[in-house]
Amino acid sequence: MPQKIAFLASRAPLAQTARAALIGRYGEVSAEDADVIVALGGDGFMLQTLHETQQLPAPVYGMNRGTIGFLMNSYAESDLRARLDAAEEAVINPLSMRAIHTDGRESRSLALNEVALLRQGPQAAKLQITVDGRLRMQELICDGALVATPAGSTAYNYSAHGPILPIDADVLALTAVAAFRPRRWRGALLPKNATVRFDVSEPDKRPVMADADGTSYRDVASVEIRSEPSISHKILFDPGHGLEERLISEQFT
Repeated sequence: MPQKIAFLASRAPLAQTARAALIGRYGEVSAEDADVIVALGGDGFMLQTLHETQQLPAPVYGMNRGTIGFLMNSYAESDLRARLDAAEEAVINPLSMRAIHTDGRESRSLALNEVALLRQGPQAAKLQITVDGRLRMQELICDGALVATPAGSTAYNYSAHGPILPIDADVLALTAVAAFRPRRWRGALLPKNATVRFDVSEPDKRPVMADADGTSYRDVASVEIRSEPSISHKILFDPGHGLEERLISEQFT
């Protein structure tokens, strides 16, 4: 049973109040010294916590004090140590993004949900798609396109009519956002170890931004995306409410 707990909370008053109550009940250590990290907030704060603690050995157990809470467990002050002891662990790998801007600068980022390319102005984006060095689509005219992990497949990917992926699937979802040409193209399923490259056509006339889990990079000329197996994030869920069950349940709602 984990004895040392670190409590992290979003800025929301509801989350801050919960953090104070839990510290008063269970005590607290720093995230660096913790056996487990409890994140209090919504999915956005959970993603932030996972990014900020990726170098630490402690798994993260989220409790929902936000809006959506797909990655979170229900909130309760009682029996926390017993819940942590019984929790099931899911391990996910992030996506690695390398973007080249139109001025030659390079940006790198990691994303647990998805990396998306989105039009930056009023005109549709024109994208060229290459997978593992082979040109697969000469021109995709669209509002954008994204590559999503299984863990992120129920987020923006699903809203863009992409597929929900089982958490243990060794695939990535490549999904178009409001495709104009080819009009009915919805995307593709790719092996997890695939490298996807987007090249932006007419970037001055049709500027495009890249977004990695909510962090935006404007005026990109090309973006390369691949899974990063060297980084593993450990997330804890209450029994029967893990990511696999949530991904299945989401398809029947």
